[in-house]
Amino acid sequence: MLIYLGLSALATFVTALLLLPLGQPSLPAVAHLLLTVGIMPLIFGVITHFVPVLTRSGAAPRSLLLAPILLQLAGGVTFLAFIGEAPAAGLAAAASGTLPLAAALAGWMSLRARRALGTPHPCWRWYLAAISLFCVALLLVPAMACWPQAHNALRLLHLHLNVLGFVGLTALGTLPVLLPTVLNSADATAAPRLRRNLPVAVGAVLMIAVGAAVWLPLALVGTLLLGGVVLSLGYASLLRHGWRRLFDDGAAAALYGALAGFLLLLGLGSGHAVGALDGRDSIVAFIVGFLLPLVTGALTHLLPVWLLRGKRTPRRDRLHVALRRGGAQRALLFLAAGALLGSGVGAGLWPALLGLLHFLGILLQALWAHRE
Repeated sequence: MLIYLGLSALATFVTALLLLPLGQPSLPAVAHLLLTVGIMPLIFGVITHFVPVLTRSGAAPRSLLLAPILLQLAGGVTFLAFIGEAPAAGLAAAASGTLPLAAALAGWMSLRARRALGTPHPCWRWYLAAISLFCVALLLVPAMACWPQAHNALRLLHLHLNVLGFVGLTALGTLPVLLPTVLNSADATAAPRLRRNLPVAVGAVLMIAVGAAVWLPLALVGTLLLGGVVLSLGYASLLRHGWRRLFDDGAAAALYGALAGFLLLLGLGSGHAVGALDGRDSIVAFIVGFLLPLVTGALTHLLPVWLLRGKRTPRRDRLHVALRRGGAQRALLFLAAGALLGSGVGAGLWPALLGLLHFLGILLQALWAHRE
């Protein structure tokens, strides 16, 4: 299932990058296709993979492992509603169907944390916060239909709670755990730093979301606070591992590049808030400059683990080595593409597509070699 979700996310990235230059379907439709069919189901899958490790417990129940498929179905309905092939009420129906799945995931995490052997790793609380904000974002979808006079403010709340709350907090909670794992190096400072930064990060996301909807100065203050959390994570990783280790490892370089992409997103969002940049460009930059390095970096490490479960083996190591090839260069391509697209230069899509196709080529080659 996890391998399927990873490949589905990559397929939606390719689809999105090919559709964006065409202008049809609309940018909101393409963005929802990517997020609801590719990214959100993958995040659910990754959470069900990591929470048992964080709480020292058994695997997630099969019923929960199937939730991402239901999310993809809801995402398909959302996309069809955006392009006019399904009734507009399909948006509210898809959100209402997704809400109990998100609530079930939050409840399962809380139960696992209470029954954990010892103190659970604080990363799980970042996942709980992310899912909680995701639930609020889902509730805002039918609210937009009920209160059309507040549609724009509710839409902005929904957008920021999804992008920065659900996706952003999940990423920022995972990276301090995943980066040391990728580099095979423990980081004793990660847990206390996650505990310390979570209230700041959640408060900052709420300030940005509410500020974007009703009062921009509040959003700018939230942006500074959230930027401080990202910089603290980046500085701690740099101090712990050093430039050479981070950039010599293809998976670590991509994940570290995702941090730079997140800062780029915050900067572009601030530029949009003060009227200097187009918000539509920020959405495309978010996809290319943040999500692409994040997902390709995570899959570089996780796909071999999911494919060859159990203890580390030479065969898994060979897969890791193959997938890490060119990771730093791809991260630079994604970041450059994000900066160009965020500045309104449409040609930035091509380096992003080049980097993604390179990763897919390396992945297919590695899987073929593994099959033989």
